[in-house]
Amino acid sequence: PDVGCYIHGLFLEGARWDPAACQLVESRPKELYTEMAVIWLLPVPNRKPADTGSYLCPIYKTLTRAGTLSTTGHSTNYVIAVEIPTDKPQKHWIKRGTALICALDF
Repeated sequence: PDVGCYIHGLFLEGARWDPAACQLVESRPKELYTEMAVIWLLPVPNRKPADTGSYLCPIYKTLTRAGTLSTTGHSTNYVIAVEIPTDKPQKHWIKRGTALICALDF
């Protein structure tokens, strides 16, 4: 794109992306990981996340979600958090451990 960048190849754990509703929905039974749609990262200076209507979803490099603590106070496995549209409150997805993963172990 002219502004920002596209991210593809991520996997969702704890939820799935519904392309018809364009939002996060519950995982199907026995479905651990699902492919995430392409995400458009659009930089906006000093933007505050919305209070409702989105989930601030963390992105991790691997399924382990653990790494050594870096000088920034974050795990070295943590990448960034992205806002994903949803009709449920943020705590709903936090309880499910919903996160985006860059690479599956298998």
